[in-house]
Amino acid sequence: MGGYMYLVYELAERGSLGAVLYGGGGGGGCRFDWPARMRAIRGVAHALAYLHHDCSPPMIHRDVSVNNVLLDPDYEPRVSDFGTARFLVPGRSTCDSIAGSYGYMAPELAYMRVTTKCDVYSFGVVAMEMLMGKYPGGLISSLQHSPQSLSAEGHDGSGGGGGEEASASASRRLLLKDVVDQRLDAPAGKLAGQVVFAFVVALSCVRTSPDARPTMRAVAQELAARRRPILDRPFEMIKIGDLTNSHR
Repeated sequence: MGGYMYLVYELAERGSLGAVLYGGGGGGGCRFDWPARMRAIRGVAHALAYLHHDCSPPMIHRDVSVNNVLLDPDYEPRVSDFGTARFLVPGRSTCDSIAGSYGYMAPELAYMRVTTKCDVYSFGVVAMEMLMGKYPGGLISSLQHSPQSLSAEGHDGSGGGGGEEASASASRRLLLKDVVDQRLDAPAGKLAGQVVFAFVVALSCVRTSPDARPTMRAVAQELAARRRPILDRPFEMIKIGDLTNSHR
């Protein structure tokens, strides 16, 4: 066509995940039900696992957020916007500049350390946002000050003061039913187990220490297996503190 090269992209009719969650695309968060959210979480995990483990050399996206995940009519996700992506160079884990969306960037980026575990952290934030129906930054921040939770592995948890520890303790006592998206009916049966497990996995992804986070391959495989944890109590009685150390 006139000697020009064209890029043709699939149309993601629902728009961005952020638009769908917050009402700007495809009918809003209420139509984005639990089965659709679970599919989207698994799809994003699979895409990132491909980048990290099946590309040669591996690729780090560096800007995973709800605005960079697009949804098709069936709410199947497409990870987009590779403008800040970089190939992983063996033996190199530092970068010259910080890239990413505020609130989704891993803590170690403050030290210019970039590895695939940065994408794992961002995935955890996005997965929690899908489950909660709102940005989870407050919950993540409070739990990171708890020596029994997100900072438990690879971090001594001693940096916080009494007020921070009290906030973390209060967050651990929150009931999961009050944390998940209140616009949807509480999940039941097998779906409840899947939601609980997805929350457990997401929490493991936002651990403070990169070494304590799972790989995206492990995350994708576990979510694809649709592993259902044994619920020793009704969904309505599960606390956030029950989930923070459930995944190794």
